[in-house]
Amino acid sequence: MILPRYHIAASAIRGAGNGLFLDETVAAGRIITAPDGIEQTFRYADLMASPELRAQFHASARWFEDRYTLSPDWPDECYINHSFTPNGLWHLGFVFALAELPAGSEITVDYRHLLPPGQAEDFVDSVTSETIIGLSWQESLASSTHALAELLAAAHH
Repeated sequence: MILPRYHIAASAIRGAGNGLFLDETVAAGRIITAPDGIEQTFRYADLMASPELRAQFHASARWFEDRYTLSPDWPDECYINHSFTPNGLWHLGFVFALAELPAGSEITVDYRHLLPPGQAEDFVDSVTSETIIGLSWQESLASSTHALAELLAAAHH
């Protein structure tokens, strides 16, 4: 679910298609998206072993450890695009605002948190031309937890 008012429009990121844009200001540390309606998660090995599930892998996101969700219906949360300098923090399926985001901001997250460990995205970062490679679960969880702790501590001061 997307908590603030928003709209989907052409992304400002070269080659990204559409993006998710805020229609209201969101304070630093606030939740932009929260998981809901998650009916099932899949182990990576099970996704790769099933031709039917593997065909939908392009619509997957790592949720936790070795568990992935599939969103072949492409909900609006799927329009959040990648950035190595994102304005949203992906943490256990939630996206938090990394700073105060004014209305009109396009929401981005670091896709390395959503990919299988070591897997390269099908495209490169549009700003740096760097390959986007999935982090290990431990690295993803540690870095997003640390970033969230810092963000929430700063928001209380």
